[in-house]
Amino acid sequence: MSKYEPPQELPARLLADTEMIEACRQRDFSKIFQLVKHHAGIYPSLIARRCDMTPSRVGEVLSGHRVVKDMTVIERVADGLRIPGRLLGLARRAWEPCDGQQPLLPVSAVVPTWTPPDASSGNAWATSSTDNTTDPEFLIALIESQLPQHYQGANFFGARQTLPPLLHYAQSITGLLETANGATRQGLLRIGGLVAEFLGWLFQDLGDFRTAAYWSDRSMEWAQEAADDHMQSYVLFRKSNQATSRVSAERAVGLARAAQRIPGLTPRITALAVQQDAQGYALMRNPKAALAKFDEAYVLASETDPAGLVTTVDASYCTPTYIEIQRANCWIDLGDPMRAVRLFEKELATLPQVYRNDRGVYLARLARAYAKADEPERGAEAATKALAIVTQTGSARTLAELAAVAKAVAHRREVPEVAVFTEHFEAIRDRFAS
Repeated sequence: MSKYEPPQELPARLLADTEMIEACRQRDFSKIFQLVKHHAGIYPSLIARRCDMTPSRVGEVLSGHRVVKDMTVIERVADGLRIPGRLLGLARRAWEPCDGQQPLLPVSAVVPTWTPPDASSGNAWATSSTDNTTDPEFLIALIESQLPQHYQGANFFGARQTLPPLLHYAQSITGLLETANGATRQGLLRIGGLVAEFLGWLFQDLGDFRTAAYWSDRSMEWAQEAADDHMQSYVLFRKSNQATSRVSAERAVGLARAAQRIPGLTPRITALAVQQDAQGYALMRNPKAALAKFDEAYVLASETDPAGLVTTVDASYCTPTYIEIQRANCWIDLGDPMRAVRLFEKELATLPQVYRNDRGVYLARLARAYAKADEPERGAEAATKALAIVTQTGSARTLAELAAVAKAVAHRREVPEVAVFTEHFEAIRDRFAS
């Protein structure tokens, strides 16, 4: 094994580069090593020393003859080249800036500072945060009445504005659960499952997958104790969605199937799990299986919930329009971008105004479809609309899609619409980075 070489920081500009961000998102280490070589002057022999790899293995990765999948190797590369953990879908690395310092990942600038409670580190806020005069039943009713407004606020304004009150809710619920029992405990577990699941989604939208996973796990724990089958299935759907975002097809399908195994689900919750199944198959480049699952999900989303069926989960957003928009995105991966374009255009026209944050994501995906279809003008127009939304919402999902669009149209900057979009995107990207 080669002699270890102490790491040095990569140029901030490289870490903010759209091509580097996309290569890290896909864990394309051949591309990462090429970019590090060309833009940071770190040649293969030095990469080998810094990452505790052999020069021959680095050469195989660079040539595309070896794919890095082992998590220990991925972590060595992150630490050796000083690539922030979030870029590679890892936890924050020990050497990364502490809370209060400027983070390196551009989109993480929109994520509020938060660390999971840990008594050993003195951060045990959750067990001492609620005074002993708090009435649990009042708190449950208060949170339950306010959640619909928070859902709408996050859908329209983005996750950042919604996080502070939700974190306060979780803090209060966790504190009260320390001593609650009987029906009161069941009520806290039920509302806590909703709050924790929502927090998982908010952090996912902001690109913090580590914290998203923490809250999804907490939601699952509370839902299991409360025997809330619908919430357990919904959290499995959410975790499958997180796996899809990180291009982990097998995990996405496995979690989607686990969500469907829970009996007595509403048609829409089942539809959400089934369309995650479809997305996993699309990532596997299996169009027949993917389209069959989308068809199944479409039928389920068209059904109404059985009369008298009570559930804590609001899956009303899972409509035929929602399913078709997910299908449109998969058509890009399945090699038919124009079919994706037609479907996006049709379904975006019917998307309710409240889903502004999602509209930004879908417009960016429409732009990516246009770029894949070699229609850069139309792609840049859609991307510019998405850019206007993301400046308000700070959605990491939208920024990641726009980074892919910027890369796809980079060679067409002579097109006026492309030049305008690229200039605006780079300015916003740099603003987030600084």
